[in-house]
Amino acid sequence: MLFRYSRWDGTQSLPDLSADDVLDDMADDILGYGDLRSALQRLMNQGLKPPQGERTPGLRDLLEKLRQRRQERMRDHDLGSAVDDIVKKLEQVVRTERQAIDDRLQGRDRERRRQALDQIPPDAAGRLRELQGYDFFDADAEQQFDDLLNSLRQQMMQPFMQGMQNALQNMTPEDLRRMREMIQDLNRMLAQRANGEEPDFDAFKQKWGDVFPGAESLDDVLEQLGQRMAAMQSLMQSLSPGQREQLDEMMRSLFLKDERLEAAMRQLGMHLSELLPLDEMSRRYPFEGDRELNLQEAMRLMEELQKMDALERELKGVRKLEDLDTIDPAAVEQLAGEQARRDLERLQEIARKLEEAGYLEREGGELKLTARAIRKIADKALRDIFARLKRDRFGGHALQRRGAGGDQTDESKRYEFGDPFLLDLHDTVMNAIDRNGPGTPVRLTPDDFSVVRTELRTQAATVVMLDMSRSMLNNGYFLPAKKVALALSALIRGQFPRDALYIVGFSLYAREFTAAQLPTLSWSEWNMGTNMHAGFMLSRKLLARHTGGNKQILMVTDGEPTAHMEGDEADFSYPPTRRTIEETLKEVQRCTRERITINTFMLERSSWLMSFVEQMTQINRGRAFYATPDRLGEYLVVDYVSARRRPVR
Repeated sequence: MLFRYSRWDGTQSLPDLSADDVLDDMADDILGYGDLRSALQRLMNQGLKPPQGERTPGLRDLLEKLRQRRQERMRDHDLGSAVDDIVKKLEQVVRTERQAIDDRLQGRDRERRRQALDQIPPDAAGRLRELQGYDFFDADAEQQFDDLLNSLRQQMMQPFMQGMQNALQNMTPEDLRRMREMIQDLNRMLAQRANGEEPDFDAFKQKWGDVFPGAESLDDVLEQLGQRMAAMQSLMQSLSPGQREQLDEMMRSLFLKDERLEAAMRQLGMHLSELLPLDEMSRRYPFEGDRELNLQEAMRLMEELQKMDALERELKGVRKLEDLDTIDPAAVEQLAGEQARRDLERLQEIARKLEEAGYLEREGGELKLTARAIRKIADKALRDIFARLKRDRFGGHALQRRGAGGDQTDESKRYEFGDPFLLDLHDTVMNAIDRNGPGTPVRLTPDDFSVVRTELRTQAATVVMLDMSRSMLNNGYFLPAKKVALALSALIRGQFPRDALYIVGFSLYAREFTAAQLPTLSWSEWNMGTNMHAGFMLSRKLLARHTGGNKQILMVTDGEPTAHMEGDEADFSYPPTRRTIEETLKEVQRCTRERITINTFMLERSSWLMSFVEQMTQINRGRAFYATPDRLGEYLVVDYVSARRRPVR
């Protein structure tokens, strides 16, 4: 079989995203932000890269593709050529007329015609104005001018008369009259709305529905007009000042025969300026290219750029997953390409996949993490810790501790009275052969019996005390602390189901949390202060529920105690007072008397903290570790597992 490998070019099909990939990618953000919405926002903006497979682009990537398309358009085209095209066509009309006069007339007739033609102003707007009343000698020149005039009128009126393409292409006096009547009716409705009245849109629609296809309300009409007017306004703004003035004067010259139509159009422009944010909808586009355009092509290009701007605003306005469904994939493909559409559709699948997998649920219109999702995040935290343990060989030494009544190991021993009779048949037979030599039958005696060794597991109750003071948050320690608490909950749930785990957070006060609350726990709930005194008090109260087995507190902190309890109120002081230190150490003594071991994991090496922890370990005989945030999980999990085994025999 032949395999061919090629560089990624964006056209290859991507493997489907799994809900597990999405949740794993979001896990740290959920824990870090303490907010599902913020984590989803980050995912939508930045995309995700699962451990296996290609990265899924996010909204930022879609916006970048859109910007590149827009830059390509502006880099390729010369917008000023649209005005130059009109100037050239007017020059051609005059040149054709002059050539016909010179070729086909003589004497006084030719001179009279030349003088009349020479009186036409040389500028484009003047020529456009005067040629409308000029008596053409040459039919071809007259046809060229009529075609140009109709084309310009069509482009000028298209923002107002999108549905009257046929009339716009060959305007008759009747067409102009009907157009004027429609604009007057529209002005009347807009004036009524401005005065607080309710216009009769149904009557307007019945009469002029062909002009605004698809419009079901006056707001729909305004939206259509606004988009077209914004495109025209952007065109004018994107021209040089001289070109803008030239085109504006030419436009003014188009309807000299119908001053009422021109007045109605100006009134409509005023109404639209009052009712629509045209300045926000339009902007100048800096064109740099040399590809020439006529006015019709320039208007189409303006409309495309306007749509790109509108799509950009939509993409920037996405705040939650549900907002993605409002983005039209077809519009994305039209404006940013087929790959951009595929990227959008993959993002739109995220919420559906997470809900189908049972990781998200809706409460009152809001997405919430389910218990299953929280367990999944906890499992990932534990998996990450063990992956690093395996990679770094942290704690790779063998534990020479054996017990009974627990899990079987891969080792065996000679049977002794009291051992569980978990016979190792292979070793038992080999013992008999060693004693008697090869041959059959193999005769066994009690001394030949070997049994499988076991690890004794005792029931344990543990409190993880997490420092949630402001310094933990500011120094970036809060996320690894939350992750290690979740990892322990997953470890106990999977391997030590009879153990009890409590999570206590302490800052100015202390509170108990469940593992399910940790992912969305944020620092905003807490005040400044490190009240270990309150944390030990609450931990001791929780551990008092357990009369047997091992009891321990695993405290994660980055600073010395700066608060203690005076009755029901916390007393904060920094630097810490002598009374704060004394009251905290008294609580350590109470824990020690109740056979509670306190192991401390320090994230800082400050002299104050190390001095206090040294006093605490002298009282409690627990252990103290200095751990960097990225190794905290390894230290704490290994310490927990090690403490779960004790030697027997």
